[in-house]
Amino acid sequence: MSLPHAILTALLEKPSSGLELTRRFDRSIGYFWSATHQQIYRELGRLEESGLIRALPSEGPVRGQKKEYEVLPAGSGELARWVGEAQDPKPVRDPLLLRIRAAAVVGPQGLAAELRRHLELHRAQLAVYEGIEERDFPAGRESDEDRLRRVVLHAGTGLETFWLRWLEEALAEVEGMAGETGRQGRQGRQGRQGRQGRQA
Repeated sequence: MSLPHAILTALLEKPSSGLELTRRFDRSIGYFWSATHQQIYRELGRLEESGLIRALPSEGPVRGQKKEYEVLPAGSGELARWVGEAQDPKPVRDPLLLRIRAAAVVGPQGLAAELRRHLELHRAQLAVYEGIEERDFPAGRESDEDRLRRVVLHAGTGLETFWLRWLEEALAEVEGMAGETGRQGRQGRQGRQGRQGRQA
């Protein structure tokens, strides 16, 4: 249910067309909730049918003109209801964690290079967030809206900092296994296979 509420939030901040919403998702909202162009247009139709948003009256010929949408009182009420709704935390489901678990069984061949690649990606993302902080939240901007937006941004910088710290730890572990990894992995698998054969 989060995509419609992300769209309601964006439209309350500024009435927009579907194309403008897509660009705003790419530039800002997408940092914490992503959506494709098709998903946004599909959800706009559902929200309009539900009476939560409406297309603004057109000032000129409708043909070829982008429809802009605004939130109706029912949409504002739905968003306020959702803000106060209880929701449990989502478990982390990152394929990289599963790959490391799998490496414990088959060996970490190629894993160090992938961990280094992830490190660079997270460093780049952290730099983006730090740039947003410097650009959009200079000293003195202390409105309620800015304070809450900055809290969301700090979630991003905090997560990137965590991933950098964890990836450095994981990379040190994998690199520390180099040399003994192949032999130990083979011996471990052979031992398990031998035990399974005797049990059979």
